This record gives sequence, structure tokens and C-alpha cells, in this order.
Amino acid sequence: MNLASINSFFSFQWLHSLEFGAPWWFFILPMPLVIYFLFPAYRTKQVAIKVPFFRQLLSALDEEPRKGASELQPTWWQRVILVVSWGLVVIALAKPTILGPVQLRESLGRDVMVLVDLSGSMAEEDFTAPTGEKISRLDAAKGVLADFAATRVGDRLGLILFGDAAFVQTPFTADQKVWLELLNQTDVAMAGQSTHLGDAIGLAIKVFDQSNSHRAQATEPSQVEQVAIVLTDGNDTGSFVEPIDAAKVAKAKSVRIHIVVMGDPQTVGESAIDMETIDRVAEETGGKAFQALNQQELEQAYQVINDLEPQLYESTSYRPKQSLHYYLIAMVVVMYFVAFSFATFSRFQTRRRLNVEADDA
Repeated sequence: MNLASINSFFSFQWLHSLEFGAPWWFFILPMPLVIYFLFPAYRTKQVAIKVPFFRQLLSALDEEPRKGASELQPTWWQRVILVVSWGLVVIALAKPTILGPVQLRESLGRDVMVLVDLSGSMAEEDFTAPTGEKISRLDAAKGVLADFAATRVGDRLGLILFGDAAFVQTPFTADQKVWLELLNQTDVAMAGQSTHLGDAIGLAIKVFDQSNSHRAQATEPSQVEQVAIVLTDGNDTGSFVEPIDAAKVAKAKSVRIHIVVMGDPQTVGESAIDMETIDRVAEETGGKAFQALNQQELEQAYQVINDLEPQLYESTSYRPKQSLHYYLIAMVVVMYFVAFSFATFSRFQTRRRLNVEADDA
């Protein structure tokens, strides 16, 4: 407990947040008084000697006759302990709790996996930056993705890069700053020159499965929307899994795929764009396919995706409760322990004094 907490306690600020979970227990508070007045006290029996000259003995001792049982009377400190302990027990039964400071609980909206094509054709400088200069397709994508990530409050973003092979650059994270930093570190051909779109979709499905498994082990809600956004500029060239087959698996796993295609649709060769396959992949999973021939169309495509995937981010405020009943019971136990120890020590001292007086006599 720090100094601030101690000052707060002795200033009794916590009284403003004190609540009772079962206040009806306070109705039994006067029960000892009811028992005291309605039921007779227990009387202890004492040893007596029956003699035929009882009246003469009383007359000689100038005593009044009384019954052979006596009622034990508590001392003042015993009365105080009884009253205080009963009050503490009743208060404990009423479940006193203190409300802590307001805390914010944030719930994530959805998992969004972004798949970025790093094939050699992404180095084509056929996009125009807002400044008017020519930039590569990858640089244009980075700029739009930065704006897109800034609008995804509450979503967890992941990043998969693909070329000759696909690999996870960033696992799902709510830290957009880290995600953008790792995105900016990417470069053309760092995953190879080809475009293995089907393998990239398959890897995304695997990452979603692993994320769901970890969430289930952590007893968190597992029904989180799963969205994959693919950015590519060419046809699939030699994936182990065909894009359409991967899309069917994604549909079974409830993964929705949006695909944004960059570049000229008239391109031939490995950089050719198979829009029929692209459209089928998106349609199979319930997503949309877009073509972006310039910076404006690329921004419009991501704006449409933003509209299709509205934020599911929610935050709830709550005040944690701290129960005080065990403190009260602990006080009762300590009081009785101290009282019992004091009474035992007093009897020991009295018995010792009597033994000393008897020895002296």
C-alpha cells in the first residue's frame, strides 16, 4: 500500500463508494436484545451442603437465603467485545464492498489480415503520388494502407507478404504503429519474383485458425469476424493450392476475402491479371474484388472496403468491487484471541497469587 492509498483511507474517501450486497442482514442487528429480554439467562449450578441447622447458620452469619444457582455477569470489557463483535459479524453478512476507480474494458472488433504482393511487377512506377511524382505500386499501396489502418480502431491487423512463397510479416496485433513500421520495411522481390496467391490465402487461413485456437485457450470469445484483404498486381503463378480451392476453404472457415488488383488489365505474361479468378475468389467468400489503375481508384477501393467492414469496436466502463467482509471477520477473530489470551493470563496470575498466599500461610 503506497502513501496515496493510506492518505485516501484515513481521509475516509472510500465511504463514498461503500455498498452493501445484502443489506437485509441488518434486520438481525437487535436480535441479542430480543433474546436478552425474552429468554431467561443460563444459571450455573454450584456445590452445596445440606445441614439441619441452616436457619441458625444464616442468623449467625446475618445472610439472606438465595438459590443454589448463580448467573455469571460479564465484565465491562467483555460486554464491549460482545457488542462490537456482533456488529462486525452482521456488517460482514451484509457483504460490504468498495467500488474501485472506473476502468475501461476494450473489446476487439475483428481480425483483419492484409496480404501484400511483393512480386517484381510491384516495382512498376505507374502510380502518381499526391505531390505529382511517379511512385511504384508498392509505395502507393503503403500510403493507402497507412490511411486504412488508421481507421481500423479496435481491429487487430496482421500482415502476410507473398511472392515465390508466403510468410507472416506481422501476426495479429492491435498496435497499429508496429504494424505500419513492419509494412514500411517491406520491399519488392523480398519474397521472390512470382505471385503465389493461392499459397498466401492458405497461409492466412492457417493464421486465423491459430488465432482462434489461442483465443479459445484464453477463454475469450471466439466469434470474431475474420477478414482478409489481398493486394496484388498479377496472376497466380504456380501456387501449391489453387486460389479458388483456397477460397472454398476460406468460406468454410468463415474468412471473408476482398481483393484489390493494381495495374493495367491489358498486361500479358506472368503479370497478366486473371480477373475471372479474382472475382470468383472474392465472390466465393462473400467479399468484393476491385481494380485500381491509379492512386485515386486505389483509395476508393479501400474506402469501399471500409464501408463494407464497419467498425465493431466497443468499449465498456466498469468499477471493480473489493469485498471487505473478510477484514471484519479477521477483526473478530483477533479480538477474541486477544481477549482469551488476556483472560487466561489473568486467571494464571490470580491462581499463582493464591498459591503464594497459601504457602505463606
